[in-house]
Amino acid sequence: MSARALEKLSKDIRACTLCEAHLPLAPNPVFHIGPHAKILIIGQAPGTRAHNTGCSWNDPSGDTLREWLGLSREEFYDTEKIAITSLGFCYPGRGKSGDLPPRPECAPQWHGKLRALMPEVKLTLLIGQYAQAYYLKDKRKATLGETVRAWKEYLPLGYFPLVHPSPRNRLWLKRNPWFEKKVVPELRRAVKRALAPQ
Repeated sequence: MSARALEKLSKDIRACTLCEAHLPLAPNPVFHIGPHAKILIIGQAPGTRAHNTGCSWNDPSGDTLREWLGLSREEFYDTEKIAITSLGFCYPGRGKSGDLPPRPECAPQWHGKLRALMPEVKLTLLIGQYAQAYYLKDKRKATLGETVRAWKEYLPLGYFPLVHPSPRNRLWLKRNPWFEKKVVPELRRAVKRALAPQ
């Protein structure tokens, strides 16, 4: 039943024109979901490459993310294991210092419905400040770095906050070596636990 309902919901999302007037390109919601997914990855919004190819994280950021998670490309795109969404499903356009924030209409309209039809999700990865702001709300720390450093506090809630793996964040990673030294190994363990057969 949930598979059929999820398929119908997917069609509804793909046909969505809620924020069309604000988008620089035609709406093209990008996401990968399955009714039996154990891990849900929530990013910010698709970039132009994802918009053009319909494939999330198919870029250097995705390579870094897969390395952090300890997953192959095949595992990463296996919707029986991993569901991939964003706070905004469509490319939001470009601003002065990179892509614009995700459109605010998507998450309230679709996220609750999606999550309700993926009951086997054990771990949700919140990538970047927008996903963390939406899901953690007042449980967030003062900065993204502090929120990520406090990942243990969010794990009982089913969340694992992460910095965005964009090449733009290389300087942040260099200044915060604790992330790759301490957080990434724990992230890989959490991913393995979530994907372990019951």
